[in-house]
Amino acid sequence: NHLLAHKTLSRDEAYNILTQIAQGTYQPTQVAAFITVYLMRSITVEELRGFRDAMLELCIPVRFPGVDPIDLCGTGGDSKDTFNISTLASFVTAAAGIPVAKHGNYGVSSVSGSSNMIEHFGGRFSNDPDFLHRCMEEANICFLHAPLFHPAMKHVAPIRRELGVKTFFNMLGPMVNPASPRLQLVGVFSLELARLYAYLYQQSGKQFMILHTLDGYDEVSLTAPCKVITGQGEQLITPEQLGMSRLAPPALAGGDSVAAAGEIFMRVLRGEDTPARRSVVIANAGMAIHCARPELSREDALALAAETLDAGRALDTFRKYLQICN
Repeated sequence: NHLLAHKTLSRDEAYNILTQIAQGTYQPTQVAAFITVYLMRSITVEELRGFRDAMLELCIPVRFPGVDPIDLCGTGGDSKDTFNISTLASFVTAAAGIPVAKHGNYGVSSVSGSSNMIEHFGGRFSNDPDFLHRCMEEANICFLHAPLFHPAMKHVAPIRRELGVKTFFNMLGPMVNPASPRLQLVGVFSLELARLYAYLYQQSGKQFMILHTLDGYDEVSLTAPCKVITGQGEQLITPEQLGMSRLAPPALAGGDSVAAAGEIFMRVLRGEDTPARRSVVIANAGMAIHCARPELSREDALALAAETLDAGRALDTFRKYLQICN
């Protein structure tokens, strides 16, 4: 009734409600109704802060002493059904020498999320610190499958699956990485959410880069100018300014099944896919490298990403990661 009367929640109210959802206090129908409110109106910064703080307090944390990893994570929910851009960019970034702690999950509003892709190739998920440290030490990347680190969300997962649309949990995904990485490349599905993220991230002490392409993608899609927000300010970057051609949305299609998405994934890593998909992966990996190593110019970071992918080092890193898993 409070929300339906167009009132909002304080940070503490949002924190308490999410904690009680995690504890199974509410019926599934009540949770679904609560989630639905945020499909019909915008979330406030205090609500987002409260939900985030509750999720972080409830999660199983993991740390990597002596390692300063970056997370490449989008909110999802842009309904674009692209191929697995951020997952591919994560392996390129790791192969370029930047440690990656990738937070991910199964696709909810798309065919194939990052967890679907890792699982498709036989990668296993674990929250065991020894396994994760070994992945980081030997492959320079580990994959943090969200349900294993946020067990309190077991009451919400089936509801999200049944709704099949983006929810405020999509908004929270990048903010609740259990490794609490200092470095983050974050893609968001709306300009409004980019502003909320910028406000919260500027207070977090993180070194971050928030991406939103103006035609609705939660990454650098090269289909339109991309809004880039960092702790130093914001700018609008066109594909041409990245030295790349502008693309049409169909060029980024991810296939109609996990198997089809998997074929695209491997073709990109082997250098056998379209120039369009190659350029999008390089654009996002280059931005991640530039975020983690700002002493490198954007041009040099993009060049390093291209050289890493084209030389097959990202493919080697992916194979090494799967070897550890198996």
